[in-house]
Amino acid sequence: MMVAASENNNELAIANPEPQAQPNNKRRRKKSIVWEHFTIEAVGAGCTRACCKQCKQTFAYSTGSKLAGTSHLKRHIMLGTCPATRRNQEKNQLTPYSPTKAGNLTDPPPRRRYRASPGTLSLFDQDRCRHEIAKMIVMHEYPLHMVEHPGFVAFVQNLQPRFNMVNFSTVQGDCVALYLREKQNLLKVLEAIPGRISLALDLWTSDQTLGYVFVVGHYIDSDWKLHRRILNVVMVPSIETGNAFNYAVGTFLSDWSLENKLFTVTLNQQLLNNSANGDIRGYLSVKNPLMLNGQLLIGHCYAHVLSIIAQDALVALQETISKVRASVKYVKTSDTHEEKFIELKQQLQVPSTKSLSIDDLTKWNTTYLMLVAALELKEVFSCLDTSDPEYKDAPTMDDWKQVETLCIYLKLLYDAANILTSATYPTANIFFHEVWKIHLELTHAAMSQDPFVCNLTRPMQEKFDKYWKDCNLVLALAVVMDPRFKMKLVEFSFSKIYGDDAGEYVKIVDEGIHDLFLEYVSQPLPLTPTYVERETPLTPKTEVSPGGTLLSAGDGLLDFDVYISEISSSQQTKSELDQYLEESLLPRIQEFDILGWWKLNNLKYPTLSRMARDILVITVSPATADSVFNTELKKLDPYRSSLRPETIEALICAKDWLPLGTSSDFSKAVVKMEF
Repeated sequence: MMVAASENNNELAIANPEPQAQPNNKRRRKKSIVWEHFTIEAVGAGCTRACCKQCKQTFAYSTGSKLAGTSHLKRHIMLGTCPATRRNQEKNQLTPYSPTKAGNLTDPPPRRRYRASPGTLSLFDQDRCRHEIAKMIVMHEYPLHMVEHPGFVAFVQNLQPRFNMVNFSTVQGDCVALYLREKQNLLKVLEAIPGRISLALDLWTSDQTLGYVFVVGHYIDSDWKLHRRILNVVMVPSIETGNAFNYAVGTFLSDWSLENKLFTVTLNQQLLNNSANGDIRGYLSVKNPLMLNGQLLIGHCYAHVLSIIAQDALVALQETISKVRASVKYVKTSDTHEEKFIELKQQLQVPSTKSLSIDDLTKWNTTYLMLVAALELKEVFSCLDTSDPEYKDAPTMDDWKQVETLCIYLKLLYDAANILTSATYPTANIFFHEVWKIHLELTHAAMSQDPFVCNLTRPMQEKFDKYWKDCNLVLALAVVMDPRFKMKLVEFSFSKIYGDDAGEYVKIVDEGIHDLFLEYVSQPLPLTPTYVERETPLTPKTEVSPGGTLLSAGDGLLDFDVYISEISSSQQTKSELDQYLEESLLPRIQEFDILGWWKLNNLKYPTLSRMARDILVITVSPATADSVFNTELKKLDPYRSSLRPETIEALICAKDWLPLGTSSDFSKAVVKMEF
């Protein structure tokens, strides 16, 4: 009987939510703040429901001894699913969730059993959501039409029913607006850089037979940090003449107003004839003052030159490489064959740690790596040939010897190209080492007494020699700016390449570096705090008396001042460049921060440091890290090329800028554009 009475009392306690009915029952002490918006109503014996004060909807609360909790009640209020709350919020009469309790405002707030996350108090922002969708599309290269895909629309509506979904035209305008905001930020950055900017022009094609020139800018900021940005994507009707480059450079100069800051240009002439160099050089001589009369113009992309030479070598041994590729496929396309291959490798105790992989014909480095791995496992392939009757057309020993010779020279190209795949783009001084070594090795190989080596490397040497003649002056000037080498490495490398005629070529570099220095001397130093401070200790103050007489004249050394002045005028002082070249070389350490060194020495060499800043930023290739080893011309995908040219440029440039820290706060200068 006592148990039954207790159960009846509990039922009464649930049906009557007033606290005075049973003050000792802790279950009825409702401290949750959801009860500011809900009341409890009995709907039957032992069953109660929570009723929303605003929209009068009811929700499960208790059934017998089971309580439903309050999480679903919080969601009803905080997520804006309550129609009445949503209408009031739109009228700014009620926030979606308020912790303030009705009653005396001076009363202390009740203790809470949970901590609300900061996001629960944020208001829904339609413009912010549109901005994030545009940013998502730009960063991940999603198609603009995804905002009209039924699956995506359903997902967004279930995630936030209050969001008014945008269409293709609207999101296109949002993406262009995002690009324009970022462009304004980058424009201010480029206007403030203390040095010049170097361009690299890359050519892309499309299925529509239209061309696209990617204008990539390289510059060093005031903190001596190197930056790489895609500045323009210019659609051109034809890419078979130099006019495409002229038009792209003209667009760049017009967009960014950097006529006086352009230093040099690097071209990618995959589809162009040799006259393109003259076309762009003549165009720049009119539009922009050229340094050294345009001798710093680089007419060939370094990555493309290496790729072409590597492809020529691979084509020369096409039949042999096909045998190796077929052997690798035989092993990799069957689990049984691969297990047997591994078993043979263990029996023969071959020490190789490389794994076989099938190459990608669009990337020449994958073919090289396939050959290297197969070459180390040639003994296993030979054993497989005798033990497996299904394995046919195995490479012979002569084939393996040819592959070994080929890999020796492909390694030179692979190591040189691999520098371009680093996370940070290297400064120009790095490339001189690789280029002169490749030139020297190929020159020696082309004169080899071995007919196979000579026939393999002579075409490679001829093509690389053209690149060497085109860029050796620029790269030599860059390595002179490296305090670990200066002119000494130029003299050493040229003696290896040119022999007795090296002095003539060294003189060209020496004259070039001095002529370029004189151009910088003729330009005024920038009026920055750095150079203002530089002038302070070098310019002693001369105090003048009210009558105009030098105060130092009274010490009887006025004649001495005249004497020193005459000596100084008669003696020829050494320039910054000569002082720099005559100083001892720095220790040749591997991890050397050349930009950091010039940052520390810009007070010692104010003019030379400006020259170093511009030379070290010269780029040898516009190729991105993922396209360095490409064997095919880069092509814009059909979807992107179907968009308007200004939209293509906005999507590509904004994607390049956003991850690099130029993104502005959304709250600043919102730009909206509709199409």
